Amino acid sequence: MNSYVDLQHWNILLITVVLTSLIAWSIWRTRSGHSVSLRKFAALDAISDAVAKAVDSGQTVFFVPGVRDLDNMQTVAALSVLAPVAAEVATRGGRIFVPTSRSMVMDSARDICRQAYAEAGREDLWDEEMVTYISDDQLGFVARVDGLIAREKPGLCLFMGFFASESLLLAEGGYHVGAVQIAGTASPVQLPFFVTACDHTLIGEEFFAAGASLENDPHMLGSLHGQDLGKRLAIVCILAGTVIVTLAEVTGLDVASRLGDAFFTLFRAG
Repeated sequence: MNSYVDLQHWNILLITVVLTSLIAWSIWRTRSGHSVSLRKFAALDAISDAVAKAVDSGQTVFFVPGVRDLDNMQTVAALSVLAPVAAEVATRGGRIFVPTSRSMVMDSARDICRQAYAEAGREDLWDEEMVTYISDDQLGFVARVDGLIAREKPGLCLFMGFFASESLLLAEGGYHVGAVQIAGTASPVQLPFFVTACDHTLIGEEFFAAGASLENDPHMLGSLHGQDLGKRLAIVCILAGTVIVTLAEVTGLDVASRLGDAFFTLFRAG
C-alpha cells in the first residue's frame, strides 16, 4: 500500500471508476444533443400554475430551502430548485421571499435570485431583503417564518430541503392562510407531515431530480441519467449474484462456487 491507493480495496476503486465513467459518458452524450426522458412529477407541473396564480393575485411566493447549511446535499438540491422558480417569478413580475437559517445559504440564494431578476430584465423589482437570514435557532426560525406567513399571506409556499420537527409547523402555517404548498425532502421522518399538510410532495430521489427536470440543464440531466445507469447495473449485479450463489448452494457445481467467490471478492466492503 502507498499513500494514495490501498490495493486491498481495489474493488472499491474499480466500482468508483465504473460509476464515474457512466456519469461522465452520460453528461457527454447529453451535451452532444441526445435527449434524456424524465418521468413527469405532478408537484413540478403544479409549480408553474401556482406561481402564475400567486403573481396574478399580487401575492408573494415563499421558498424555504431547509434548515441546514451548504454541506448538506438536500440544501444544494433545494437551491437547484430555487433557480428556475425564481426565474419564473421574476419573468412574471412577481415577488419571491426566501427566509434562511444559515448565512452561507442566504448568500447563495441571494445570488441565485438576483441573477434571475437580472436575466428577466426586472432589476427594478429586485430587493436584497427578499432573501434574508432569520436565525440559526430552530424554534426562532420557525416562529419568525410562521409569523411572516401569517402576515404576508403568500399564494405559494415551497418547502425544499432538510427539515426536522419544524416541518409540520411550517406546513400548518401555510395551510391556515390558504396557500398552495409544495414540499420536497429526502428526510423519511418528516415526509408524513409534508404529505398530510401540503398539496404536493417530492419524495426522496424525486426531490434530487427536481432541479434537473426544471432547469433542463445538460450537465444535470446527464449526471442524473448516469446515476440511474449505475443503479440499474447494481440491480443486475445483485440479481446475478443471488442466482449464482443459490445455484452454488443447491447444485454444488464448482463453476458456480467460483463465480460466487468472485462476486463476493468484487463487492466485499473490506
